[in-house]
Amino acid sequence: QVQLVESGGGLVQPGGSLRLSCVVSRSIDMIYAMGWYRQAPGKQRELVARFTIGGTLTYADSVKGRFTISRDNAKNTVYLQMNSLKPEDTALYYCNIKPTRSTDYWGQGTQVTVSS
Repeated sequence: QVQLVESGGGLVQPGGSLRLSCVVSRSIDMIYAMGWYRQAPGKQRELVARFTIGGTLTYADSVKGRFTISRDNAKNTVYLQMNSLKPEDTALYYCNIKPTRSTDYWGQGTQVTVSS
């Protein structure tokens, strides 16, 4: 069983920044895909940012230019740097890895609240 542990969420004012971290209990060197999703109350879970094998990066249109996904393979960690946060970014943020196309693991989520 693969474990994912997210951290870094919290309460921040509009315009502020947070960095989320996701530590994975296995190597992330050869992962088919990994990234961050979020779910706001009453809404479906949506993709925020993702790496796909081969180096493809995907960002939701709503976060382009504000959020940056990165990884440290030596630490088995994926990050999400979030700048210029807006109230509509408020959600529970989940880390996801797909070691292969048919396997899927999720973290427990970390809450991000953007409010003045």
